[in-house]
Amino acid sequence: MTTVLQVTGLEGGYGSVQILNGIDLYVKQGEFVTIIGPNGCGKSTFLKVLFGLATHQSGTVLHYSADVSGWRTDRLVDRGIGYVPQVDNVFPSLSVRENLQMGGIRVSKKKLMIGMERTCEMFPDLEPRMNDLAASLSGGERQMLAISRALISGPTFLLLDEPTAALSPKYQKQILANIDALRGEGISVLLVEQNARLSLARSDRGYIFSGGKVVHVGNAKSIINDPNIGDYFLGIRQ
Repeated sequence: MTTVLQVTGLEGGYGSVQILNGIDLYVKQGEFVTIIGPNGCGKSTFLKVLFGLATHQSGTVLHYSADVSGWRTDRLVDRGIGYVPQVDNVFPSLSVRENLQMGGIRVSKKKLMIGMERTCEMFPDLEPRMNDLAASLSGGERQMLAISRALISGPTFLLLDEPTAALSPKYQKQILANIDALRGEGISVLLVEQNARLSLARSDRGYIFSGGKVVHVGNAKSIINDPNIGDYFLGIRQ
C-alpha cells in the first residue's frame, strides 16, 4: 500500500517557540487515521505545520515520497492536500455558494460545478441554503460547508482539525460518516478529534499525543479497548 504521508522527527511550533518534539507518523493510501490527546498537546499545531500555517523547525515531511517539509500552503494545495481548520473555517459575510467558489478559485469552471453538485449530494442540508450567508448557518452546517469547500479543489489527502467540536450528536455522526465515505473516492484522511471513540470507531489507526510527542500508536480497536487510555490523557504514561 502506497504511503501518502511519512513524518519523521518533526519539530515545529510558532516562530522560535517549539511545540512539537520529534513526531513520527505515517498515513497509507485510503487510510482514515485519527490523532487524539489532551488539550494543548500539539495536535492542531501538528496539522498547521504540515499545511504550512505554523513553523517547521526540523524533521522531514514526505508526501508520496516527495520532501515537502516547510512548503507554502498554496504549493501543498496544488499537490492535492486539503485542510479544514477547527475555527474560522468559513467566510461568514459570503453566501454558501460564494464560499464554495472561493474553495475552487484555482480550478476550472467545470470542476467547480462538479464540486458544487457533489456538495449537494454529500450534504443535502446545504442545497437549499446556497444563497444564504454562511453567518446564518448552524454549527453543523458550517462544518459541512468548510469540508465541502476544502474538497472543491479535488484533494487526495485531507487534514481535518476537530470537525465535530461543539456539534450535536446527530451532526457528529453525519459528518464523520461522510468523511469516512471519502475513502471510497481514494481520499486519505488524517483527523484530529476530541470525540475519540466516535472517530476511532471508523479509523484504521490512532495516535495519542501528549506534550508534543507521540506517546502511543496502534490500530483503532486496540486503542478503544485499552483500559489505560485515560492515563495517556493525564500524562501518566509517557
